[in-house]
Order: sequence, then structure tokens, then C-alpha cells
Amino acid sequence: MKMPHSCSAINCQKRFTVETRAAGITFHRFPKESSMKKQWIRAVRRKDFTPSNASRICSEHFKPEDFDRTGQTVRLREGVVPSVFSFPTRRKKPPATNTTKTSPKKQDSKVVNISPPAQEPEPLPSPDLDHSYALPPSPGDLKAKLNEALERVESLEREMRNAKDRERRAKTALQVLLMDLRGKNIIDEDLKQRHGL
Repeated sequence: MKMPHSCSAINCQKRFTVETRAAGITFHRFPKESSMKKQWIRAVRRKDFTPSNASRICSEHFKPEDFDRTGQTVRLREGVVPSVFSFPTRRKKPPATNTTKTSPKKQDSKVVNISPPAQEPEPLPSPDLDHSYALPPSPGDLKAKLNEALERVESLEREMRNAKDRERRAKTALQVLLMDLRGKNIIDEDLKQRHGL
């Protein structure tokens, strides 16, 4: 069975599913052209990361103006680099006591500084103790529960489609049997009236 595409960005758990597709989230391959591919890899900021043919970046990491939506397929405009990320925050080191000035490292001019300065995430409100059963203790647990629920919905939808297919086949078989019985004059008038045939 083919595994669904997952986003290669740090802290992104988007996968190509019915739900993400319905939400309009698209998944895009790394460019084949070498210099553009390098820009994408730098933008992703994953240590020792080399994208494979299956590697994708989801549309959540691009700005709205990066897309060409004029055709039936949503496409990225030429020369676009992913620029919307939520990178993990690092603890700030205490300022050095050395008074000699050091020049800041030169930024690579091709890669735009992608996200605003990282801020500490706001703590989630603690759930009401009367209703603590309703909300898992961490966002990771909440996401896992959501994924389980979505998979269950997909499974139930499949079961419902299969049940409808079985019902349709049974009705067709019944119609064929009734026509055969009528053709052989096995169904008499009394039986037809009693069962509405």
C-alpha cells in the first residue's frame, strides 16, 4: 500500500489525506533545478536533510501570492521558495562579557529570513477539572486523538460505501430472480397481491 505524502518541514505533521485535500492543502515536490532545490533545502533548515523524490512541502509553508490558481490545478509560481515556517525556539545565551565587537555573520542573499523572531509559545489554558476528560493534556496528544478520529471516519465511510454496494447488488439479484420467476409463471396473482409484486 502506498504511503501518503507527508510534509518535510520541521514541526509540520500535514499528510496528504482526504481531510487535507478537502481543506485545500496541496503538496509540492522539491524543484529539480539544482540552485532552486538548494534554496528550498536551506529554507527548510533541517540538518543533513537531502530530499528524495517522495519529499514534499505542503502549501501551508508558502504565501498566498506564491500560487497560480488560474487553471484547474494549483501550481507554485516560478522561482518561489517556501517561507512560512514555525522553527523550534532556542534558549537565549547570556550576553558575553567580552567587550570586543564581532561582526555578524553574513546572511546568504538568496534566502529570505523566513519567520519573525521566534516567541515563546503561549501556554495552553488548563482544562476545567470538571471536564478534564474532554481535552488531552498536551497538543501532541490532542493531534494524535484527532488523527485517530479522522482515520475512524475514513474507515466508517468505506464501510458505508461497501454496505451500499452490497445492497445495490442484492436488489439487482432480486430483480433478476423476480423476472425469472415471472417468466416461468411461478408467481401467481395471489402472491403478487400479497407482496406487492
